[in-house]
Amino acid sequence: MFAEATEWKVPWLARVLPNIVAITAAHPERTVFTRFIPAQRPGEGEGMWRRYYERWSSMTIDQLGPAKVDLVPDLGRFVPPARVFDKHVYSPWTGTDLHRQLRGGGIDTVIITGGETDVCVLATMFGAIDWGFRAILVTDALCSSADETHDATMALYTNRFGQQVETVSTETLLESWQARARVGAWS
Repeated sequence: MFAEATEWKVPWLARVLPNIVAITAAHPERTVFTRFIPAQRPGEGEGMWRRYYERWSSMTIDQLGPAKVDLVPDLGRFVPPARVFDKHVYSPWTGTDLHRQLRGGGIDTVIITGGETDVCVLATMFGAIDWGFRAILVTDALCSSADETHDATMALYTNRFGQQVETVSTETLLESWQARARVGAWS
C-alpha cells in the first residue's frame, strides 16, 4: 500500500528499498519486519482510529484488498527466516509483546529502517528508547512522503535524541558487520 498507487504511496520508497534489501540480506534470520495493517472497513478502530478510517476509507482492507498490505516482494522473499510482526497502530510496541520477544531472544539493539520517518519510524524509535534498546537509525534506508517533515524529524533524531539514538548510513552499517565478521574469523 506504500509502494503502489494508493493515497498512501511513499514516492521515494523505491530509492531506499535497495538499502533495506542489502541490510536484510546481511542478516535475514535476525530481521523483524513490522507491517502496518489498516482497518478492515471504514469506521473501524478504537477512538480516533475510527475517525481516521472514515477519512481514509480508501486505505481499508475492504477497499485495498488483502494483497496490498503484504510486504513488497523484494522484502517478502526474506520471510522466512525473517519474521513479520503485524501492528494496527503506528507503534509496534503498543498492545504487543515485541519487546518481550526481542529481549527473550537476547536482543539489545534495534536497527530501524523503512517508512515513514515521521510516523511509524518515529513511533518505533520512541518505543525502542522507552524499552531501553540501543536504537540505530539507518539514514539512507528511511523514507517519507513529505520531505519537509522527514528533514525535520531527522534533525530531531540527531539533535534532541543524540544520546539515545545513533544514526548511520547503510554503507557504514554493512562495513561494521563485515569488520566484525573478519575479526571473529581470526579470534
